[in-house]
Amino acid sequence: MKVNVISRSTDEYTKERSQDLQRVFHNFDPSIRTQEKAVEYVRACNAAKLEKIFARPFVGAMDGHIDSISCMAKNPNHLTRIFSGSMDGDIRLWDIASRRTVCQFPGHQGAVQGLAVSTDGRVLVSCGTDSTVRLWGVPVSTLLEEDVSSDKSAVPLETYVWKNAFRAVDHQWNFDRFATGGAGVDIWNHNRSAPEQSFEWGTDTVVSIKFNPGQSDILATSASDRSIAIYDLRMGKPAAKFIMRTRTNSISWNPMEPINFTAANEDSNCYSFDSRKLNEAKCVHKDHVSAVMDIDYSPTGREFVTGSYDRTVRIFQYNGGHSREIYHTKRMQRVFCVKFSCDASYVISGSDDTNLRLWKAKASEQLGVLLPREQKKHEYNEAVKNRYKHLPEVKRIVRHRHLPKPVYKAAATLREMTDSRRKKHEKRKAHSAPGSIIEEPLRKRKIIKVE
Repeated sequence: MKVNVISRSTDEYTKERSQDLQRVFHNFDPSIRTQEKAVEYVRACNAAKLEKIFARPFVGAMDGHIDSISCMAKNPNHLTRIFSGSMDGDIRLWDIASRRTVCQFPGHQGAVQGLAVSTDGRVLVSCGTDSTVRLWGVPVSTLLEEDVSSDKSAVPLETYVWKNAFRAVDHQWNFDRFATGGAGVDIWNHNRSAPEQSFEWGTDTVVSIKFNPGQSDILATSASDRSIAIYDLRMGKPAAKFIMRTRTNSISWNPMEPINFTAANEDSNCYSFDSRKLNEAKCVHKDHVSAVMDIDYSPTGREFVTGSYDRTVRIFQYNGGHSREIYHTKRMQRVFCVKFSCDASYVISGSDDTNLRLWKAKASEQLGVLLPREQKKHEYNEAVKNRYKHLPEVKRIVRHRHLPKPVYKAAATLREMTDSRRKKHEKRKAHSAPGSIIEEPLRKRKIIKVE
């Protein structure tokens, strides 16, 4: 005869200290937990609502410029430092943690159109409409973050005067070369006062330029003739070029998948391309209602941030057709430049109202150090939301965003125009001979020619 004895050790349920939590034992047998899915669904709804309640993305503003902010650059060697340039020629170095100006770089006589920092974080390159390229020494921060030799950095290390105004600049990874865009594409060296190489493909102005983070000899440019071109410095000539229906204002390479890049376009969309197949876009990212002015990828390569003329900042998944987040304030005007922080935790935007604004990349993220219990709770809430995200109530709560009235009305107008074009196309197709009207997806329709 067998006798089952219930035995409990006092060590299992006795608290070691009075502050300890009482240990609770759970039986996870599904046969005695018939309401498990219903309970988890309620928890998913509550987690989605709590995320909305605690969504406070705006951290603070950094003011000091007296004109519109036209460009920004991250310091890859310092997590909390960012450079900004304005239309009056002022360049500033900011400390994101204290949200104050660390140093100023006076010298440009016109608008600063491009900023770039060397890979080691020691040299800042700036260019502008005064037809000059200036190299600046970046001040080295100390432990106290106070003793910065601003006198040394106020004077440029080198000043190169050229024939035409510049619109963009980018520094090559791990080398002493940088590229400028203007009337053409020029490749410069830190130690030479004239370009090493010059490229021209067409006669229009180059408005943005970006080096590939994986292959440092490859760079992509966009020009005012609606073209996007890829150059290879080893070949000494352009590698590929295609023309879109509208102009591309900015380009950003995916740091984790360096064969892919995303273009911010005038038609309020962003287009992701594979550099090996330029005759169609991999993905079209919609939601903005006006021209997209700037774009920057997160260091993780899983999402990117865009700034638009419609006075909003949006965050997209790298393969998502619609934005997962939108940021706006009443005072923020047209956004000309945006950057992800080097740890992917924050987003910095520069706008027409002379302010830089600091946002959280995840609107409801709790700042500061989390206790292990808090971390586990957040992870559980995310897992539950992800499990039930396809259900209507959870999806509705997670997707809902308050929009400014002008953006809301413009989006409704765009939808109406799109529906009208679609209906017109369907009627034309219905009343035409079979096969006479060829349908092209939006991914191909926006590309006119590949050269």
